[in-house]
Amino acid sequence: MSRDARYDILFEPVRIGPVTAKNRFYQTPHCNGMGRGFPAGMAEMRGIKAEGGWAVVCTEEVEVHETSDHSPVVEGRLWDDGDIPVFARMAEKIHAHGGLAGLQPNHSGYTVANHSTREIPIGPGDMPVEPYVPVQARAMDKADIKALRRWYVDAAKRAKAADFDIVYDYCAHNMSMQMHFLSRRFNRRIDEYGGSLENRVRLFREVLEDTKEAVGDRCAVAVRFAVDELMGPDGLTCDGEARDVIEMLADLPDLWDVNISEWSNDSQTSRFADQDFQGDYTAFVKQMTSKPVVGVGRFTSPDMMAGLIRKGRLDLIGAARPSIADPFLPKKIEDGRIEDIRECIGCNICVSGDFTSTPIRCTQNPTMGEEWRKGWHPEVIPAKKTDSHVLVVGAGPAGLEAARALGQRGYAVTLAEAGDALGGRVAAESALPGLSEWIRVRDHRQWRIEQTADVSVYLRSRLTAEQVLELEADHVVLATGARWRADGVGRALTDPVPGLDALPVHTPDDLMAGRLPDGPVLLFDDDHYYMGGVLAELLRDAGRDAILATPAADVSHFTHFTLEQERIQRTLLERGVEIRAQRTLARLEAGGAVLACRFTGREERVACAAAVLVTARLPERALYDALTAEPEALEAAGVKSVTRIGDCLAPGTIAAAVYSGHRYARELDEPPKDGLPFRRERVALPVAGR
Repeated sequence: MSRDARYDILFEPVRIGPVTAKNRFYQTPHCNGMGRGFPAGMAEMRGIKAEGGWAVVCTEEVEVHETSDHSPVVEGRLWDDGDIPVFARMAEKIHAHGGLAGLQPNHSGYTVANHSTREIPIGPGDMPVEPYVPVQARAMDKADIKALRRWYVDAAKRAKAADFDIVYDYCAHNMSMQMHFLSRRFNRRIDEYGGSLENRVRLFREVLEDTKEAVGDRCAVAVRFAVDELMGPDGLTCDGEARDVIEMLADLPDLWDVNISEWSNDSQTSRFADQDFQGDYTAFVKQMTSKPVVGVGRFTSPDMMAGLIRKGRLDLIGAARPSIADPFLPKKIEDGRIEDIRECIGCNICVSGDFTSTPIRCTQNPTMGEEWRKGWHPEVIPAKKTDSHVLVVGAGPAGLEAARALGQRGYAVTLAEAGDALGGRVAAESALPGLSEWIRVRDHRQWRIEQTADVSVYLRSRLTAEQVLELEADHVVLATGARWRADGVGRALTDPVPGLDALPVHTPDDLMAGRLPDGPVLLFDDDHYYMGGVLAELLRDAGRDAILATPAADVSHFTHFTLEQERIQRTLLERGVEIRAQRTLARLEAGGAVLACRFTGREERVACAAAVLVTARLPERALYDALTAEPEALEAAGVKSVTRIGDCLAPGTIAAAVYSGHRYARELDEPPKDGLPFRRERVALPVAGR
């Protein structure tokens, strides 16, 4: 296929100072949970993106000094020359595919506590650091500021030595020293670095000028700048000081990379923001500088991308999450395969890796983070080793991905789904408030399966063990999902809730099937991810009064890791949901429920007509148990294996289910690996005596 001429504009080269991007696709800096901890994995992941057509591929934020230690969060690190080889490897991987490598040095000021180095944090003034830890930063004097500038110069020179093409001056997300000096909230200095905007922007300008002097003969220097903090007059605004800053520095950098801050604003989930949600804030920048501008907005539509360029809004299409969901997004547009793009669903499971200090993962792209340690490529998969016929039972996220990937390998696959539509839990959950884009998980795989001749799909096909045996499959894969428990057992409660027969009890499965309770409802959330919050919204949409009780300190607690907890809680409060945090469910009674304080056990009764229990799930394993109960029958039918995947094996996230299905497809008929199922990155001990 050939590229649609409408998208030719996206493949024009763009000059960025002394270097040229081969097209307009720009992977902006993003964290990945690998960095200094898994440098080979980080380099391979970035290299795959360059192979996929991204003209510029950037690092995450990279620490410039031991007083900016992000531990336990895993970021990049350029403290000294010994760190150069890590980034040289990444640059080499990117250059191998014609991409430009960008590096974002950063000193995080108030954002870090220096847990590992035990150095005293530094900042514009004497203030506590942002994490909830008993650590305070000391105010920087002139010698400290001079040293800070030198650290940035040293980092820039190391980036150049590592053969990077673009070096950043980072002033965004409230996670950089430049931002802390610029902000009136953090900077109360009375010297030439405080007070007026011209003084507060001084450090930002100095680092920019220092960096250009250090590397500008060969490397471009980019500025990453937050044009609005969504705080009104209490912060930077696109029609106030941010505009003035850009006017001051307009043509000094080689490129402007603009966004909104904080990170939770910049990376809003699809639950709360549409594609191009930053456009209203960043559109003015292009009119104030002659230098190229890159912006982000979870762009997945080629038509929107091309339109932004034609309208003069942007010069380059920035992306972090869309490049994670599909590293080959540019290549697919170039090849005329836009239907094949794995569109980001905006769930932010990728972000959670940074908070858990673990390698990045993605709901749409199960190979993300596995490029080096498992050798998984997002577009390439080994051909089948045998002529086996595989039966996949269940067409939820795990079953769909298994069938799709098995079909890509060339296996003959039968996919049997008990319901009258594909998607399983994805189809049900995407109908909940704010989750409509999650249906992309199903739609992408359904489309790919429809293009694969060797995958046959059968709906309304609930199979018994006897019917499975009659199909004469060599391998049987059970992706039959899980059901929500109706007894309250979960993390906080290990025994069923007393009084389950005292009033109507519902589960998330009931509500997603349209069976909503009547009257005031108590929703007990011991799951702590998105389900409790979206069901509370669903109940309010249906006109039900709702009380959400949870053993956690706040609602949907895990969503702190996906940058949406505050928006969820604010939404529920604004919708009139009553929240009772740090409460367990003691018992149900006629006309109400009894909650108990987690700490004192003190009980309180709340009136309700029904309860919704969002606690834990049980695998649907009846078919598995029936099949494996008669091994002789399996052998007689020629079935070599019966395997559970996804929620049928262990209920988890949709990302985990997709990964499980993909892993099964990758490993079928492959020789077993000795030892661990992946390569480890080991820490090399120093030579004795050093």
